[in-house]
Amino acid sequence: MGKKVDDSVLDVALNEIKNKCNLMTVCTGEPANYTAANVGGGNFLADVTMAVGDFALSNGDVSGRKVAVASKSGINVDNTGTGDHVALLDTVNSVLLYVTTATSLGLTSGSTLTLGAWDIEITDPSV
Repeated sequence: MGKKVDDSVLDVALNEIKNKCNLMTVCTGEPANYTAANVGGGNFLADVTMAVGDFALSNGDVSGRKVAVASKSGINVDNTGTGDHVALLDTVNSVLLYVTTATSLGLTSGSTLTLGAWDIEITDPSV
């Protein structure tokens, strides 16, 4: 028996990120929770403000649905360390919405960085 899911079901999850993420942080190591990923947290290196317009829902590259996260430049680095994870946060409700790995990059406090555009994709279920 096959499996199916309507795009509207996948969009609910992606819209949670799109509508509630107001901060993207660069972290050293995978943050275990909101506090670790947020400004001043144990994994925190840099942050940039996010808005609904920084996210765009569309069909997935493979199947299902995706939300594209806009590129950001001129991000001030607050702490020196190796940035290897990116976290999306909802600071209003203190929620760590999403964490992903990133290309490892040595960062120095006082410098700036650019994060290229990237996607979060939820594929359709398969047999």
